[in-house]
Amino acid sequence: MQRPVRLTRGVDAPLTALLRADLLAAGYTVDRLRQLWGDEADAALARGDRVPARRVLQAADGPAAELARLFVLGEPVADEALRRALPSLGVAGARALGLVDAHGRALLDLRPYTAIDAGGAVQWLIASDLGELAVGGALPPEHVLGVGGASLTLAALIPTEPVDSVLDLGTGCGIQSLHAGRHARRVVATDLSARALDRARLTLALNAVDAVELRQGDLYAPVAGERFDRIVSNPPFVITPRREGVPVYEYRDGGRVGDAIVEEVVRGAAEHLTLGGTAHLLGNWEYRDALGGDGLARVRRWIDEAGLDGWVVERERQSPAEYAATWIRDGGTRVGTPEYDALAAEWLDDFAARGVTAVGFGYIVLRRPSAPDAVRLLRTEVLGSPLGGTPTGIGDHLLAGLRAHDRIAAIDDAGLGALRLDVAPDVTEERHYWPGEENPTVIRLRQGGGFARTIEADAALAGLVGASDGELTVAEIVGALADLLEVDEGALRDDLLPRVRELVVTGFLLLAV
Repeated sequence: MQRPVRLTRGVDAPLTALLRADLLAAGYTVDRLRQLWGDEADAALARGDRVPARRVLQAADGPAAELARLFVLGEPVADEALRRALPSLGVAGARALGLVDAHGRALLDLRPYTAIDAGGAVQWLIASDLGELAVGGALPPEHVLGVGGASLTLAALIPTEPVDSVLDLGTGCGIQSLHAGRHARRVVATDLSARALDRARLTLALNAVDAVELRQGDLYAPVAGERFDRIVSNPPFVITPRREGVPVYEYRDGGRVGDAIVEEVVRGAAEHLTLGGTAHLLGNWEYRDALGGDGLARVRRWIDEAGLDGWVVERERQSPAEYAATWIRDGGTRVGTPEYDALAAEWLDDFAARGVTAVGFGYIVLRRPSAPDAVRLLRTEVLGSPLGGTPTGIGDHLLAGLRAHDRIAAIDDAGLGALRLDVAPDVTEERHYWPGEENPTVIRLRQGGGFARTIEADAALAGLVGASDGELTVAEIVGALADLLEVDEGALRDDLLPRVRELVVTGFLLLAV
């Protein structure tokens, strides 16, 4: 086992405490910055356009505005302005911490972040490397990414149920350790990049978090022989050609061919989860034209062979050209330049050589079965629709689905018929009629939360869901519906019970406590 890289190593604790105090005193928060430059400029920044925010800040004054110019827009700040913005730390302290150079230019990205989950709202400060906006060109290979769309997605996948221990695999700037630490007594965060651990160390110190242990190494190597109740990871899964001249970014490229790193993370989870422990991952998988080339089927095989439960949700699928364009632009190379054309050719040649026809992206939730004879869940699906009204709770939603599966998978149809179910409070029904007709032509059940699923229902299924209020058993409802619809009760039962099982796992129907 590699020696742990401790949080306190490499961080000047007194200076960091002064920086934290100054940032808090300045009101350097997401809400304050949005107030300064407004919604339009805020949206422009999300697109990589800093001009609207710059124009607003030119007329703004105060510590928060100076800090935003420096750390968000990447503009140099005079020593006097920096001294006013960081009065306790001072200019010398800022340089000693590696925040600014001798010309008043930021050496790292330092910005506020806000989030909300079942535990309430949080305000954090996140340290990472300067992004494309500030660098003004392609990113260096050792770049440490800040909070992006993938970070937010993974944060939403983390359940809020408390556990004893969490492994943050590939921590980057440390954002997932902050999220995971809200619901765990202990967090171990690993990364291959020493630079990433430096940024994570500063992030954790700025937020006064000391329950995270940082270790350097590749994937599971720093935690060999250890098990955790929960693993969270946004691994460096981007598929990159192994060809000379193609830049390799540490934050997104795990050094494997194709989707092999996702396979390695999935299979390796079995050796690092406690009984009943879960892993919550982002990843992508290749579709290939050879035998067994279906991407989701390949992920399912990895999970099955590892002896794990698994629920895989594909949210997006890209062609090789779309995938290449996404990640070439992500590195700061623009379409239409000779550099872009050369890289795109390398990517497409690599995909063609391996028979890749598409790449899927999505979520993977794994669980180590709590008993050897437990009925396992191996579920893969494609869900491209937007998330429901509470996307921050998708991890809790999936965990509830796993547990619902546990309760109904081992019981036969007679046992299912004896259950009392409740319709979930976020479920609504939509009906469409031809003008003048008494019976609906279309009935849809919609889920407000979770994955915002919509299912087509007939009168029998809609009637069963509508009657599920925890009073009658499923068998009693089916019997009443058979009488009402004048159909054979046995045939109706055979039709409805498999669909009831699906509605329980996906959260439309809840098992009465």
